[in-house]
Amino acid sequence: MGNGVTAQAVPVKIEHTYKAREAEGWFDIQFNRRLGFQIALFFRALGWTPTMVTLLGGVFGVTAGHLYYYRSLKLNLIGIALHILANLLDNADGQLARLTNRSSRTGRLIDSVVDQIIFINIYFQLGFRCLADHPFLPVALIGFAAGFSHAIQAASADYYRNAYLYFTSGRTRGEFDSSIDLRREYENLKWGDQFWNKLLLRLYLNLTLQQETFAPALKRLRDQVDRIFRDQIPEWFRNGYQNIARSAFKWWGWLMTNPRLFLLFLILLMGRPMLFFWAGLTVFNSLLAYLLWRQKKMSESLLGLIEQSCVRYPERRRSL
Repeated sequence: MGNGVTAQAVPVKIEHTYKAREAEGWFDIQFNRRLGFQIALFFRALGWTPTMVTLLGGVFGVTAGHLYYYRSLKLNLIGIALHILANLLDNADGQLARLTNRSSRTGRLIDSVVDQIIFINIYFQLGFRCLADHPFLPVALIGFAAGFSHAIQAASADYYRNAYLYFTSGRTRGEFDSSIDLRREYENLKWGDQFWNKLLLRLYLNLTLQQETFAPALKRLRDQVDRIFRDQIPEWFRNGYQNIARSAFKWWGWLMTNPRLFLLFLILLMGRPMLFFWAGLTVFNSLLAYLLWRQKKMSESLLGLIEQSCVRYPERRRSL
């Protein structure tokens, strides 16, 4: 949610700050978005940019992670409170961007980098805490595997959400970029003149490549749709995608931020941080494997629908 065009007056309604209502979980709509909206209005009155809000949230999130290191319930509770505030600011920066028409890809990249820094720090802090009760090598291996799994789970969930928005809206929503286009843009930037832009784009390209690697069928579906329906995604496909994909949406939500935070808070209150690593390796990875399989079957089914449309309309086959 970075610096963009000059803010313009828009009606102050919370609906204008949703990324998409169907992409918001119940807790987001009832809690995060409501409070985030008020925070966004506050920072808009102060003249803050969305990126400033993102960075402030990052400070709270990193501080919270450090407080998780200590075996003090009081400090852990303070960390939880700061983490909740960081999460609210993470919602508010996007809402502020949409309120002020300052949405930009650079801002989204900064937001993504800050989120990753917060959770990388949490895994390190919990790992150091676990060393008091466990040998170094098991903690290092399990902690690294859990952190790596977390990165894949979060990236896959984000990719699926953006694909849903992209296909069901006819490309008007969802940051569903292709690695081919991003690589072309990346190669056109010069390190000497545009160092930070090129660095952020490199990170984004790496993330997109990772997402495409774990969801190859979804990538093929997107490539086919873009080749065949260059001007506009037809309504029959948008409706078909929505009908097939909607039922899985709530399950992908379990791999996003809120459920993971609730689990983290519960485990901290129990004083068993190692359980957080094990949950990521077992429960969340099992759910990811199931959802990736389900996504593969869904994408293949939709590719079949496209093939059938090409049989009915032979002129489309030349685009394949």
